Amino acid sequence: MGDRAAILPVNTIKRCLLVLCLFVLGFGFSGTVLAASAPVNVRVGYPQPSGAMLPLWLVSDARLDQKYGVPVQNIFISGAARMNQSMVAGDIDLASIGGAVVNTVLAGGDLVAIAVGVPTYGFSLYARNDVKDIAGLQGKVVGIMSKGASSEHAVIALLQRHNLQPGKDVKFIYLGGVREVLAAIDRGIVSAGVLSSPTTLAARRLGQKELVNIASLNLPYMHSGVATRRSFARQQPETVKAYLRAYIAAIKIANEDAETSKRALSRYLITKDSAILEEAYQTFRGIFPRVPYVTEDYIKSVIAVSDNPKAAGANPRDFFDSRFLKEIEDSGFVQELYGRR
Repeated sequence: MGDRAAILPVNTIKRCLLVLCLFVLGFGFSGTVLAASAPVNVRVGYPQPSGAMLPLWLVSDARLDQKYGVPVQNIFISGAARMNQSMVAGDIDLASIGGAVVNTVLAGGDLVAIAVGVPTYGFSLYARNDVKDIAGLQGKVVGIMSKGASSEHAVIALLQRHNLQPGKDVKFIYLGGVREVLAAIDRGIVSAGVLSSPTTLAARRLGQKELVNIASLNLPYMHSGVATRRSFARQQPETVKAYLRAYIAAIKIANEDAETSKRALSRYLITKDSAILEEAYQTFRGIFPRVPYVTEDYIKSVIAVSDNPKAAGANPRDFFDSRFLKEIEDSGFVQELYGRR
């Protein structure tokens, strides 16, 4: 597909717009949010302040890590590219990584997906008022969070459905995070951008309009999930299984317990704004699968939009490992958790 990035003064954009965006969103965001428990044994990274991260946050916030014997430290690392680099380097042990795990593996990274969180594109495309529809993006620039990540894949899939070619008909600019994308739309630096909840609420407050709720298209995709290094999985299989038990229990809370879920969202989004919390919660409620298996279809959809030359000949099964979840399910853990429903 070629290089889709437009050459624009990204550093200048970020410096000028980040303060405005934080003010409008109504919540600040610290670089690292630590689990309250100690000692810390497992470092878990996440790339965006999004409701899609709720199960990961609930693992520590609902003390499920303590219950299942795997104390965690949740670490915010902005953007999928930095997240993957940190994982490959061994700075973190597990991470919420979506489609970006495929490009990292294609590039030689020792990563593997072991669970899915949101099994479709959990994004919306928002635009300035002068853009009437998707066709109106031709010749314009769209703001993306990170190259090769879920946000880019979502826009590529959407444009392809409308017979628009990324890089030719529509240019991309990579801004690093969802807040920067929001601010770039507001300032007119881009005509549209891909956003996740609850930043979608901030966009509407600014008068931006939703062109497409990409999640409503129900396209199979690994928007978020759990990934690790294959070496870590080999060396600490019991730790991996303990974390996945906590993650499955967190999914149950995320889908069923609004009060506990919003308490975790409030902590990690650092806001008490009830509308923001409601937006973050309702957008993803019920979408987290009870047993979060990664499937070949999810990986195939990532391969289909990857611009890595190795993607065409890639085997989807080389990117995920279901044995940990299967062992957990075969043990009766999920049935017991849900009361054999």
